[in-house]
Amino acid sequence: MLEIRPTCEHCNNTLPYDSKEAMICTFECTFCRDCVEKVLHHVCPNCGGGFEKRPIRPPSLLKKYPASKIVVHKPVDLAAHLKRIKQ
Repeated sequence: MLEIRPTCEHCNNTLPYDSKEAMICTFECTFCRDCVEKVLHHVCPNCGGGFEKRPIRPPSLLKKYPASKIVVHKPVDLAAHLKRIKQ
């Protein structure tokens, strides 16, 4: 079951359960579309994998399976990230 994390790990912008801007990697690292495209260059800084659009949990399931309220805010060391992806 996806956690549906509430914010972008890099910029901390809000990503509600129904956000069309939320992107996740295979380990569910969560970033906004702007950070994925403009900052991370479509490479997860944590696992090195790619990103996909995060699915939207139907509102009818939110009571039984609520979205996470735990914020994971770990701004990316951009110089180190760019160095890794250029290798």
